[in-house]
Amino acid sequence: MHKIFIITALALLLAATVLGSVVSGTYPITPEDIFATLLIHLGLGNPAEMQSLHSTIIWDIRIPRILLTVSVGGALAIAGAVFQSVFRNPLVEPYILGVSSGSAFGAALAIVYPSIFFSTQLSAFFFGALAVTLAYLLARVRGETPIVTLILAGVIIGSVFSAFVSFLKYFSNDTELREIVFWLMGGFYYATWEDVFLLSPAVIAAFLILWALAWKLNILSMGDEEARNLGINPELYKFVVIVVATGITAFSVSHVGIIAWVGLMMPHASRMVLGPDNRFVIPASLMMGGIYVTICDTLARTMTGSEIPVGIITSILGAPYLCYLLRNRGKAIFG
Repeated sequence: MHKIFIITALALLLAATVLGSVVSGTYPITPEDIFATLLIHLGLGNPAEMQSLHSTIIWDIRIPRILLTVSVGGALAIAGAVFQSVFRNPLVEPYILGVSSGSAFGAALAIVYPSIFFSTQLSAFFFGALAVTLAYLLARVRGETPIVTLILAGVIIGSVFSAFVSFLKYFSNDTELREIVFWLMGGFYYATWEDVFLLSPAVIAAFLILWALAWKLNILSMGDEEARNLGINPELYKFVVIVVATGITAFSVSHVGIIAWVGLMMPHASRMVLGPDNRFVIPASLMMGGIYVTICDTLARTMTGSEIPVGIITSILGAPYLCYLLRNRGKAIFG
């Protein structure tokens, strides 16, 4: 019962974080302004009473951006929860199989050669998925995919794509280099309702699939032999959950760039609070990820006169957390 209470509390905290983020900004907005604008756009208020400036700031700028931060944070967090369960290691993150390096290469290609790769998002998604596919095929041995081999394959493929990104950065001009660097640091500068309508349904669908498979993830986290003894095909379910988790990771990265640490920190924090049961860890990770990225993005756009890439904020806040894990849980992780 206390776990349900904690998840309910996280949902309320997420709602409060979203409201606080909408209110925060250089232009003062009150909660009354927000509710009035929302009611009018939902067809429940009088359009004649709507202020155009409030409508632009709240409905066109802040709300889609905040919904995108919740979607991306939730996607990376539940993907991290899945990878940590499959690989049985709390220091694994969604980028372990090279999806970030592949997506970075795809985005850099689209920036340097826009006449060939006309869509940065599509190119980033394609090469992110390609990187993970190559890692999975490289690790496949006699019909099985050993965990250690898969991680090593991901490191190899990620390194190759990182070298390709460096190659493109070296030969790009100043404008292209600046755009590549900003993309790599991650940010929600150009968030629109179109991005929300594309990403949010995918995140919800992935969440429902992974949540439905949560009990199988619990078994997979015991090891392949234990899973076989319990009548579970580990190769099949590893493939399914990795594909789903990789898909939403690549889709998220293709929209906003690389947001570090979320997929590592939030699932681990969820397990510290709720225990190892993925039936509770996955929804808790979704909400914690949304809360964390929303707070970081709010800081990124309000701390200074100009906007700071949110990837910088998540990295600054995430590094001390990893130090804590290494110092306090090192024996449990590596022993």
